[in-house]
Amino acid sequence: MNRRRFLCALSLAPIVGPIAAEAQQAEKVYRVGFLNPRAATSPPEAGLKAFQDTLRERGYVEGQNITIDYRWAEGKEDRLRAFAAELVGLRVDVIFAVSSIAVRAARSATPTIPIVALDLETDPVASGLAASLARPGGNVTGVFLDQPELHAKWLQLLREVAPTVTRVAVLRDAATDPAGLRALEAAARQLAMQQLQVLDVRVADDLENAFQAAKKGRAEALMVFQSPAFAVARTERRIADLAVANRLPTITMFKSLVEAGGLLSYGVNLYDVMARATLLLDKVLKGAKPSHLPVERPLRFDLAVNLKTAKALGLTIPPSLLLRADQVIE
Repeated sequence: MNRRRFLCALSLAPIVGPIAAEAQQAEKVYRVGFLNPRAATSPPEAGLKAFQDTLRERGYVEGQNITIDYRWAEGKEDRLRAFAAELVGLRVDVIFAVSSIAVRAARSATPTIPIVALDLETDPVASGLAASLARPGGNVTGVFLDQPELHAKWLQLLREVAPTVTRVAVLRDAATDPAGLRALEAAARQLAMQQLQVLDVRVADDLENAFQAAKKGRAEALMVFQSPAFAVARTERRIADLAVANRLPTITMFKSLVEAGGLLSYGVNLYDVMARATLLLDKVLKGAKPSHLPVERPLRFDLAVNLKTAKALGLTIPPSLLLRADQVIE
């Protein structure tokens, strides 16, 4: 009888083993820290929607097999650092960091917890976040944009809509990585433009002074570097209004400034890059090491034009540029 029971147990082992393993795996609830310097919006912005859509497509359901601790810093870097430390204290499985300052805050908070980044400003190798693009080697991977030719494209687009422009001001957060500015200065020299006028802003209250400086410097156009300090709807609206009031055509990375009244944007498709970064998050949750996951680059770039703003500035947008635009606001 004992022998019969033993044989029966052996025959059931190949079946029971996988079932037990699957049950154990199904019980796993992942915990992800979502670290973003912006303010939360309602309805969700394109990036957050891509994050949530992609997780659902990969089988994650909040409250069932995944918990997401959202932390929105509302443009305040000190709050971002505090949130990063808080997420480490919560022992999250992964930190999903959006923007260069979020990545830096997360990396300063932990050298071990995996960090998946969406960073559109930093060269991950030059900054020390990764040993190489193919083999990052540390606890950070993600989608990074370090493409100096993008800045040259901004200048070319400004020239298309305002061919006589030679004096360009750059509005940027004083804490922004200087690498982007160096690339832009090189592109400006190639196009025989005057030296760029850099307008460093630390808080949104500095905007009026920055535009007064642009006026004194006889700026003819404005390039807006993306920054959490600017990434608040009311701040974007203020930048757009001041630009029109000072007769300055603007160009930036994301179309949210164009929707607020800016003239042009040319940059990554936020939904696309966020979705790709979320797929890397899925891989890490399933056991992949960030050190072995190659850093990815954006593949798609979108152009947006605000015709209402062009009319207010007395500019005519060339038909060839309108045909290339992914979004035209009238």
